[in-house]
Amino acid sequence: MGVIEDFRQELGQFREMTEKFYKKEISMKEYKGFSGGFGSYAQKGGNANMLRLRMAGGRLTKEKLGFIAKSLKKYQINRLHFTTCQTVQLHDLLPETVYALMEEALDYGIVTKGGGGDFPRNVMVSPLSGVEQGEYFDVLPYGEAAGDYLLSLIGSIKLPRKLKVGFSNTPANAVHATFRDLGFVATKEGTFDVYSAGGLGNNPRMGVCVAKGIAPDQILYYIKAMVNTFMKYGNYENRAKARTRYMQETLGVEGYKNAYLSELEKVQKEEDLSICATPIKITKKGTKAVSLEDRMMEQKQEGLYTVSYHPIGGTPNPASMIALYETVQDMDQVELRLSPDETVYIINLTEEEAKKVLEATKDGAKTLIESSVACIGNSICQQGLRDSQALLKKILVNTSDLKDGVLPRIHISGCVSSCGTHQIGTIGFHGGVKRVDGTPCPAFTLHVNGADHMGQERFGESLGVITEEDIPVFLRELGETVEKANMTFADWYPEHEDEFFQIAKKYL
Repeated sequence: MGVIEDFRQELGQFREMTEKFYKKEISMKEYKGFSGGFGSYAQKGGNANMLRLRMAGGRLTKEKLGFIAKSLKKYQINRLHFTTCQTVQLHDLLPETVYALMEEALDYGIVTKGGGGDFPRNVMVSPLSGVEQGEYFDVLPYGEAAGDYLLSLIGSIKLPRKLKVGFSNTPANAVHATFRDLGFVATKEGTFDVYSAGGLGNNPRMGVCVAKGIAPDQILYYIKAMVNTFMKYGNYENRAKARTRYMQETLGVEGYKNAYLSELEKVQKEEDLSICATPIKITKKGTKAVSLEDRMMEQKQEGLYTVSYHPIGGTPNPASMIALYETVQDMDQVELRLSPDETVYIINLTEEEAKKVLEATKDGAKTLIESSVACIGNSICQQGLRDSQALLKKILVNTSDLKDGVLPRIHISGCVSSCGTHQIGTIGFHGGVKRVDGTPCPAFTLHVNGADHMGQERFGESLGVITEEDIPVFLRELGETVEKANMTFADWYPEHEDEFFQIAKKYL
């Protein structure tokens, strides 16, 4: 029996436990420990569920988009979110809706199993892999093969915590492959360099380079070695330290690398995990456009184009998603790619098709700061401390008349977990509390100067805590300062770090 049919057989267990939760027969904690493995959690307050749809490599085909569009209408779903792990979350769901969606999704090849909990998570891939100009090679087939393999392991392994795997096709490092639990970085020679035991969140770590120049058909050996190393040396006792990056502390960097390579050697001797991955063949033809409109970019396939669409906060209006599907449903070889910055790319468009998609997605971000990244926030998330989405809206209202580019893209996480990737943002915030005159107030810690581009990776410096109400005021003053200098933030900051700190210090 395959993964999909196995999971279909397990859905009765999920229904049983969910019914117990809503009857108050089990606690929120007990339910979370069980339901996460099915890709669903109870939202804050325990009155509704969310469901996470895995999209291996961030690839959202027309068929899968059609399922989502149909479900939005059928179940009157009013909130969805693109995550920084290239998945789609559906929110405010009643139990009967969750049951139906889980099962119906399987008919479209969407498996929610392992979408949460202590499992291998959605495998991430550079969103424009296969169509991006200048890429080293198309890494998507390897990401999809990795996703299938990791799904097949769920049920036969017990990890200490979640495991995130990513594949990068260029030095842009969009999926943070150099600081994931396991990352494969394409090289110009057509091979992969392999990094492991990295990650964002509490106590972030850059990955350890454990191998260079490996043949792409060998990736599953390196994945199995990662799984085995994590199971052997990961912390099963303390969940706070049960991520792969903590093995760098317990074993030391060289000790970790030696342990990983030892497990790799065993796997290579004992198993046959070589694969043959075939890139998607794009046969569609188009003609070269005279000029490119905003949000439209050329693909490496001559005459074909990609349109970018960034819903504010990564939370598209359901009506917009339905309209987008209706726009592309009859377009040949068109599909969507989800990005770790909550942007969605619609690829393989002719010039005329691109214009139609631009019209269908005109409610998205129009400025750099509008393309900011925010997790779903504490109005939904049990773990979240602050409402990231609400803060972003306040920021945008307070800075709407400033010139585009005087403020950068902001990254906002509701807590230290970094679901808004605040640690690699030019400016980032993570939620917390600040005492003002002895009274605890909603606040965020300010981070600055993070970066994810390969060779320049760094986690942003934490400068201190700002109250939530002061953040829009701080960013307004910062934007006005940059605007008066007649510069963009990207050009201004490197020469004015001290001035940035002096502005921030007023609010810290």
